[in-house]
Amino acid sequence: MRTLATALALTITATAPLPAIAADHALAADHATAAGLRYTALGDSFVAGPLIPTQHGLLGCLRSDHNYPSLVATSLGATLTDASCTGAETTDITHRQVTPTGHNAPQIDSVHRDTDLVTLGIGGNDVGFSRVLIRCAAVSLTSPMGAPCSGHYHGALDKRIKKTAPKVASILRRIHTRAPHARVLVVGYPRLLPDATGCWPKVPFAAGDVSFLNTTERHMNAMLAKTAAANNATFVDTYSGTEGHDVCAPTGSRWVEGVLPTHTAAPAHPNQAGMQQIATRVRSAFNAARNT
Repeated sequence: MRTLATALALTITATAPLPAIAADHALAADHATAAGLRYTALGDSFVAGPLIPTQHGLLGCLRSDHNYPSLVATSLGATLTDASCTGAETTDITHRQVTPTGHNAPQIDSVHRDTDLVTLGIGGNDVGFSRVLIRCAAVSLTSPMGAPCSGHYHGALDKRIKKTAPKVASILRRIHTRAPHARVLVVGYPRLLPDATGCWPKVPFAAGDVSFLNTTERHMNAMLAKTAAANNATFVDTYSGTEGHDVCAPTGSRWVEGVLPTHTAAPAHPNQAGMQQIATRVRSAFNAARNT
């Protein structure tokens, strides 16, 4: 079982903020050529799509050309500027981000006055969710049927979520200032775990901690929804109605990968099918918003 926890630590850490190799220049975001709307995508690894083929742009950002921004842009016939980067925190939206292979330019620089659509998926790394998952996997070995991780964190994660809210709000205000006519969508985090007791040791989270982690993720999404509503943005719920597609689901039904991925994607992150589902919800939300 220790091997499972170690594997989770090694693989999830690859998608968390990391020290960087120095670079003398900041690389601009990738551009996908299409006609029509101008769309800018901002965010972290849940936007970037680490390891999903084909990776392009700055290697340290682990950005896929089949992530949900790319799929949305194709379906809308939009010109996409994808500034997302694995490991991004809220500060990396407005400051250049250090990655293991160089610098990613401040993501906000990709938002312009003529931008029509902006999606933002951010906050998980501010809360430290990747590190939380690693910790929970490790302590699950001490009490597989208990809730050792919940006992370790108590209310700390809710405090971190609360502290992240004004940072997200500040980003939304900056987006509106730079692109006053754009539709702005805040994209939530997808369901990672089932409602029940999980599937230990296949996915090494103690039975009692599954509920704790689900509750934490729901609180995170609730914060994002509330912050979006207060700042003239639309929240895109990617969590609700996705039961049976979590890390414990059969390979053919899984939208989020587990510790040992069976699809080419990062552990505890959406796979290609998951990105398609998120893209569908983002596209629907945008179409609804521009018709109001």
